[in-house]
Amino acid sequence: MGFPGTWMTQSESVVYRVVPKCACSTIGQIMFYSDHGTFFDGDIHDAETGMHKWALEESQGPISDNVTGQRSFAFTCVRNPYTRILSSFFDKICGIQRNGRRYRGNLVPQLMQKYGIEVGGEDGKQDFDQIASFRRFLLFARDTIRWRRPMDPDIHWSAMSGHVSTFIVNGGRYDRIIWTEDFNGGMQQVLDAIETPHPVDLAAIPRFNESEGHGPKRTHPVEDYFDDLSMHLVREIYKRDFELFRYDFDNPGNKKPIGEIDLDEVHAKLGD
Repeated sequence: MGFPGTWMTQSESVVYRVVPKCACSTIGQIMFYSDHGTFFDGDIHDAETGMHKWALEESQGPISDNVTGQRSFAFTCVRNPYTRILSSFFDKICGIQRNGRRYRGNLVPQLMQKYGIEVGGEDGKQDFDQIASFRRFLLFARDTIRWRRPMDPDIHWSAMSGHVSTFIVNGGRYDRIIWTEDFNGGMQQVLDAIETPHPVDLAAIPRFNESEGHGPKRTHPVEDYFDDLSMHLVREIYKRDFELFRYDFDNPGNKKPIGEIDLDEVHAKLGD
């Protein structure tokens, strides 16, 4: 299986396991900058040079050797499950992607037909009942994760613990897991622990939110999208994420973590 979703700087200063919807565009650009002193011109997910990525065949050997030998500082980044699934809905379901099309071709028409989801019209900009549509999307996400139908779960809404675990199961070990909600604090700890060819001033780094503007703006507070049934579905899908990464299940309005992540616990529970 190897190390899917793993990126590494060419200098091998740091290894990062991508978790979708968790600041991965910004992290990738910081890694690129730390090696080259310049940002990648475009979406870092499209970069095929200047950084090792598991998806690039020529990078798999160097990544495998580094990770199994635990030669470099390794980290990942997580996010509150409530805000992550909401972001996935507005970006991937309601939004027009950077290729000018809907995400995954006929997925959205299928969701509109089978689940009664609205997405704000052709361009995603018209008014619609965001709360009702999001709750229907949540049913769909649960169906994909629990029963793998009407399709396999998508990486943008499958549980973070699943992404994080592949790195551990195949022989890697994390030195740190940071929170999107304390991005600067966590990323600074990563940078303090490594040596990079080019210094990185975190305060001067822009945020590379590649999903910004893809879809409609969220018009309600986070907690308004989650009634008792929605919270039950979220617990069913993301129970392990809440527990391991110390997020507050009982209060969807509190996006901040409520405790420290125990790396030994993460490795023990996700390394099976």
